[in-house]
Amino acid sequence: MISLRRQILAIALPAIISNITTPLLAMIDVAIVGHIGSAVYIAAIALGSSMFNMLYWLFGFLRMGSSGITAQAFGAGDIRSTSVLLYRALLVGLVVGLIILSLGHPVADIMLRFMDADASTLPLARSYFLIAIAGAPATLGSFALSGWFLGMQNSHAPMWMALVTNIVNIATSLTLVFVLSMDIEGVAIGSATAQWTGFIFGLIWAITTYRPIFPGVAELLRLTELRRFFSINADIFLRTLCLVAVTVWFTRAGSIQGADILAANALLLQLFMFFSYFMDGFAFAGEALAGKYEGSRNRTALNSLIGALIRIGAVLAVTFSVIYWLFGGNILSMLTDDINVLTVCAHYRWWAVVVPVAGTMAFIWDGILIGLTRTRVMLASMTMASALFFAVYFLSRNSMSNHGLWLAFIIYLAARGIIEHIIYKKSDRPSQSSRL
Repeated sequence: MISLRRQILAIALPAIISNITTPLLAMIDVAIVGHIGSAVYIAAIALGSSMFNMLYWLFGFLRMGSSGITAQAFGAGDIRSTSVLLYRALLVGLVVGLIILSLGHPVADIMLRFMDADASTLPLARSYFLIAIAGAPATLGSFALSGWFLGMQNSHAPMWMALVTNIVNIATSLTLVFVLSMDIEGVAIGSATAQWTGFIFGLIWAITTYRPIFPGVAELLRLTELRRFFSINADIFLRTLCLVAVTVWFTRAGSIQGADILAANALLLQLFMFFSYFMDGFAFAGEALAGKYEGSRNRTALNSLIGALIRIGAVLAVTFSVIYWLFGGNILSMLTDDINVLTVCAHYRWWAVVVPVAGTMAFIWDGILIGLTRTRVMLASMTMASALFFAVYFLSRNSMSNHGLWLAFIIYLAARGIIEHIIYKKSDRPSQSSRL
C-alpha cells in the first residue's frame, strides 16, 4: 500500500506547480503589452486582470464544491455518482459562465466604475474585458473539471490544463500582437482562446481516461442532489465574500495611509501569496484524501491524514518564516528598487515573517473540511475571523496605524484555523458531515 506521505505528495506537488503557473496568464498579458509602446496598455491589462480576478474569485466554489463530493463518491467506490457529479458540475459552470457572458456590458460598467479608472485607461480596459470575457464559460467549466479531477485523486490533469492554457496564451497573443498588429484586442483574444483550449483539453482528458457515463438530464436535475450541491456551494460562496471583504479592506486601509504604505503592504502580501501557493497544494491533498476516507468510512486513515497534514504544515510554516526572517529584505529588493518603499517594508517586514505560522492551520483545515463537505464550519469560522479582523483594526488603527492593520490580519488568519480545529474536535460524529 502506498504510504500516506507519498499519497499526500502525489497530489500536493502537481497542485503546487499548477498554483504557481496559474497567475502567469495575467503576467504574460502584461509582459506582451509592455512592449507595445505605451504605459496605458499596461494599466488597462492590469485593470482588466483585476476585474477578472474579482469576478472569478467569487465562483471558486465550483472547484471546491465539486472536489469534496466527488472524493467521497470515489472513496465509496460509487463510479456512477462520480459521473453524475462531473456532468452536473460542468452544467452549472457552463450555465453560470454563459450568464456572465450575456451580462458582459453591464458587469464591465459596474466594475470599471468601482475601479475608478482614468479616462485614457477606461476604454482600453473595457475593450479587453469585453473580448476576454468570451472565455468565462470555459474558465468556470475548468473550475468544475479541476475540482472533479481532484476528487478523483488526480492533480496532474489540472496541472497540465494550466500549462496548456499558458502555452496557448503565449503563442496566440504573441502572434496576434506582433504579427497581426492587433494591440490589446489580440491579447484579449489570446486569453479567451487559451481558456477554451485548456478547458477542452481537460474535458478530453476526463472523457478518454475515465469514460464517465452520461446519466441523463433527469438525474442531473434531481432536486435533492441539486439542493445538496448548491447548499455546499452557497456556504463556500458566502465564505469567499467574507474573504474578499477582508482582502479589499486591507488594500483600502493601506491606500488611506499613502502610496508608500499601499505599495509596501502589496509587496509584503506577495510573500504571503508565495507561501499560499505551497500550502494550497497540501490543502488540495487534504480535500482529495479526506473526501476519499470519508466516503470509504475509514476513520483511522482520516485521523492519520489530519495529523500528517498538520505536521507538514508546521514544518512548512517554520521554514518559510525562517526564510522570510533571513532573506525577506533580499526578496523584496528583487521585487522593487524603490528605496522609499523598501524602507517602509523594513518597518513592517516582521509581520510577513509571522504570517506563515499564523495562517498554516487555516489552509490545512480548509482542505480537510472541503473534503468532508463540512462547508458550514468553514463559513462559521470565516465569519467569526472576519469580525475579529474588523474589530481589531478599528480598535487599533489610531494607536498602531499600519501595525494595527497587520495585527488584525494576523489574528484573522490564526482565528480561522483555530476555530475550525475547535469545532471539528468538538464534533461527536464528523462523518455525518456529508449530510449537510
